[in-house]
Amino acid sequence: MIGAQVPGNSFLTRKDAEAMRPLLEVANRHRAALFIHNGPRPGDAFPKVAADTDNARRRNGTLDMQASLSSVMVTLCLTDYLSAYPDATIQVHNLGGNIPYEVERMDHRCLLDTPQEELPSSRFRKAKVYVDCNSFGAHAIEAAVRLYGAERIVCGTDGTEFGCDWTRKALAEADIGEDAREQILHGNAAAIIARVVRTRQGERAAA
Repeated sequence: MIGAQVPGNSFLTRKDAEAMRPLLEVANRHRAALFIHNGPRPGDAFPKVAADTDNARRRNGTLDMQASLSSVMVTLCLTDYLSAYPDATIQVHNLGGNIPYEVERMDHRCLLDTPQEELPSSRFRKAKVYVDCNSFGAHAIEAAVRLYGAERIVCGTDGTEFGCDWTRKALAEADIGEDAREQILHGNAAAIIARVVRTRQGERAAA
């Protein structure tokens, strides 16, 4: 075990995320990994779209999910929430929602509305939150590499029931270069695991 999975609804806003600070403190202390996956907190209405709604699976499984994950990324990357936990590894699935496709609009609105602020694209890149590329195509992966950097994207840490072949094909077709492809397929996840293992070994030796 290198960490824990927690529900995305816990991070939809900065206010929501305050309740998760005790868990973040433990993760930071042990240099552990937290995987934030779309999902409800106890008591949340879920899924949001009723089964008798037209295209309910498309609405719940893509539209609402991706919008929710985008909100999670805004909380994690566009606030100082994670600044107190520099040693925890934080990951969000599905490329962090729609951020790679919407960040240019965010930047434009920032320039118009709050020009004194650092651009969202810069803050997303600096935040060092990892994202998984499962179930996305080549163009989406290319957009994510441009925004986050290949060093923040991992493959195969979420949703293998969808079929790994789909994602491996997308990575093979993505115009990102061989070094980036190897990072995403292997290097980044291996580094995360190795970091936690070294911390565990150090804790045992100290004990």
